[in-house]
Amino acid sequence: MKITIIYDNEVWKEGLKADWGFSCLVETQGKKILFDTGANGSILLGNMEKLNIDPTTIEEIFISHAHWDHTGGISDILRVNPVKVYIPASCPEPRGAREVIRVAKEPLKIYENIFSTGELRGIEQSLVVKTEKGLVVIVGCSHPEVREILSAAWQFGKPYAIIGGLHGFNEFDLLKDLELVCPTHCTQFKKEIKSLYPKKCIDGGAGKVIEI
Repeated sequence: MKITIIYDNEVWKEGLKADWGFSCLVETQGKKILFDTGANGSILLGNMEKLNIDPTTIEEIFISHAHWDHTGGISDILRVNPVKVYIPASCPEPRGAREVIRVAKEPLKIYENIFSTGELRGIEQSLVVKTEKGLVVIVGCSHPEVREILSAAWQFGKPYAIIGGLHGFNEFDLLKDLELVCPTHCTQFKKEIKSLYPKKCIDGGAGKVIEI
């Protein structure tokens, strides 16, 4: 499994552009899923070009929640590649998609070993990928709170990693049983998480590649 952070508040790879928002490309089991689309389509597509990611090879877009910093680039991507889009039920339907799947509060199997938690607290869904090491949980902003997201993920197996925005998350003990934590985007307590878990916490940033 390979996760490439395309859009983030910070830059990992020189030459890319940072901006408030989040997007990453999830490559697993022969599938390419774009998780969120950042705030600005030109920045998203520009970073993709510099990372040698061809937007026409993306097979699905998975939107975590309706906030502008996660959906701002979707129209630009869909103009290039009108793929199927998975959105939480509370999210406005994007124009130009081949198909739109609205995800309600029930979990959804997208592919074998690839799931949505379902829309939690009426605002946000997270992507869960089952690997040999355990579950990789990819989050947008964790508005439903990390505790609830991990609890929802447990129905698919044991969480191994969490990657994405953790917002104001401060229940740091919840991370002790994970093997990998990559706090990005809106995470307010990155320094505290890294101080508590220096061996398992890794930096994000546009251009960062995580292989599991």
